[in-house]
Amino acid sequence: MIEPFTVPFMGRALTEIALLALICGPVSVFVFVRRLSFVSDALTHTVFPGVVVGFVAGGIEGLFTGALVAGVLTAVALTVLTRSARLTDDAATAVLLTAMFSIGVILVSRRTSYTSDLTAFLFGRLLTVTPRQIAETAVLSVVILVALALGARALLFRAFDPAGAAAAGLRIGWLDLGLNIMLALVVVAAVRAVGTILVVALLIIPAAAARMVTDRLVLMAVAGTGLVLAAGYLGLLLSWTASLRYGVALTSASAVVLMLVLAYLLLLPVRLWRDRRRPALPIPLPRRSPHELVG
Repeated sequence: MIEPFTVPFMGRALTEIALLALICGPVSVFVFVRRLSFVSDALTHTVFPGVVVGFVAGGIEGLFTGALVAGVLTAVALTVLTRSARLTDDAATAVLLTAMFSIGVILVSRRTSYTSDLTAFLFGRLLTVTPRQIAETAVLSVVILVALALGARALLFRAFDPAGAAAAGLRIGWLDLGLNIMLALVVVAAVRAVGTILVVALLIIPAAAARMVTDRLVLMAVAGTGLVLAAGYLGLLLSWTASLRYGVALTSASAVVLMLVLAYLLLLPVRLWRDRRRPALPIPLPRRSPHELVG
């Protein structure tokens, strides 16, 4: 249970997952209450051209900068497009997703020499995380957690009552931009470890699974963080055991996501049980006229 993580690359992988758990748990709550699953999926794909440009400019070390720039630009563009009444949120997101990902594919197709490296970036390389990547994830985690601590109340106000938040003097556009940038930073922090394909699971499943056991947002964030950490530990252990003992090739990032999905499925009966225990709402009696009441 502990020995595999004494190996340096396994220890670094678990450290990376622990840092991601700290930010994915709370951020996934806002993804859940704002119904931003499609936006999260789009951000994981729109960073791809930035990754390609960063790789061309600086090799492996340029991936972080390229993904960061592309993520922030996407967050800004998405906020501007969705604030316009001419485009719906899903239409604007779809336009950005297809445009940015197509640009990334075009850039990759012109350089076959590094196609394999960028393909690995799509699916992640959790076991090859370096101390520098851990340090960069730690910096982004601090930035995201500080931003959440400062703006959580306003973001929740905007999520549940946009008109009331605007009437109270809150800048709705700036709040949307801030949340989109936080989502982009989470994607940038997680994308090198678990890949652009699987990172969306870290932004959606934690809060969705935690919702099965609690209705309180703070507890959802804490439970989501615990779920990511537990799935990271069990996924890495499963990948290690399958590869060394049974000779089955199982990528660590895929194993982590599978553990998250399994946790969601196991918690489904808990939600059904909680719904059954809730008292039924009283059936309203039909209204009677004053003449019927007197009679």
